[in-house]
Amino acid sequence: MSIVETPSPNFSERQLPVTMIVLHYTGMESAEAAIARLTDPNAEVSAHYLIDEDGTVHRLVPEDKRAWHAGQSHWRGITDVNSASIGIELVNPGHEFGYRDFPEAQIDALIVLMQDIKERHGITRGNIVGHSDIAPTRKQDPGELFPWGKLARLRLAMPRPTKNLIDPLWSDAGFLLALERFGYEVTDKLAAVVAFQRRFRPELIDGEIDGECRCLLLALLLPKPQGDD
Repeated sequence: MSIVETPSPNFSERQLPVTMIVLHYTGMESAEAAIARLTDPNAEVSAHYLIDEDGTVHRLVPEDKRAWHAGQSHWRGITDVNSASIGIELVNPGHEFGYRDFPEAQIDALIVLMQDIKERHGITRGNIVGHSDIAPTRKQDPGELFPWGKLARLRLAMPRPTKNLIDPLWSDAGFLLALERFGYEVTDKLAAVVAFQRRFRPELIDGEIDGECRCLLLALLLPKPQGDD
């Protein structure tokens, strides 16, 4: 895989080993605008990689450094997600500027990059997340159009459970406890449920805890999720 070196000055030293991959969309009107912001010292944001819609991969920050992509976030007890993760930005205008499907060339490049990162760092599927998973009150990227299913079939993400689904009939409070156990920050109930749905049931994002949500979450908590992978 060919990588274009596009250095950003926006990084610091890691305080934790790499155990996560966090996926983002740029949410800007063009790749050029996104690269300009991610390399602007005044912006104080960055990521390790950016992938353009044509599949071009830019390396902005070395993997051994702490890029500034996650902001205030939380996943499975980790609050300094920047220190524990590799951040990958996908060029896409996002919900503000005309959210659209991610091109095949872009996803193909992402898959090759992720396979390499996952193997080198020993990252588990449960720690490959979207920005909305780790910051549900602030973010919605990479969003409901992102092809998580394609990544799951390559064991690059948790699959959406599809088999032997059973409703545990949890109360809403019980569902939130289970969601927290899975990894989400649940202080804001609505935001947490929406983030879960955006990831695992993108066709209906209504913030309501229903039987399907309970079935999906229970299956995800099992040792071997019964999904399409």
